[in-house]
Amino acid sequence: AGRYFARWYKADVKGRPCEDFCVLQHSNICVITLAEAHPLVQSGKTIKSINYQISANCSRLQNKVSGKSKRGAQFLTELAPLCRISSSDGEEYTIYSCIRGRLIEVNENILNNPALLQEKPLTEGYIAVVLPKFEESKSVTQGLLTQKEYEEVLLKRRNSSA
Repeated sequence: AGRYFARWYKADVKGRPCEDFCVLQHSNICVITLAEAHPLVQSGKTIKSINYQISANCSRLQNKVSGKSKRGAQFLTELAPLCRISSSDGEEYTIYSCIRGRLIEVNENILNNPALLQEKPLTEGYIAVVLPKFEESKSVTQGLLTQKEYEEVLLKRRNSSA
């Protein structure tokens, strides 16, 4: 599926270094995944749990979408949390939507098989599918980096840590 998607990146989300996300955009849907440099993908961490329960009264798993108009879909802003992921070393990472739109589905497969997030972050290990408003589908990627721009960010990082 990879080649039908345009890849966009959001780096250092909420000012947290290396917490980068990738948005795969295909016609009007966007798939949210971890970017290659995200600590969960990078450092050989073991994922302990993935939680789509964002707050006491909001679970992304209760997002029930019906019909063409996608009724019942939760509306997300750019900084809406999609899930929280705990690693076995006690770190917790929040995964953000990165784009505005309606939550179409979350990937329940990663609940049973968290390693997919690390092994196949851009395919089966995706986190969620978000549908931008039709009139926003062109502008939804404003503020995101192209793959080339993202590679420059990674290069700068490597140079500054060297």
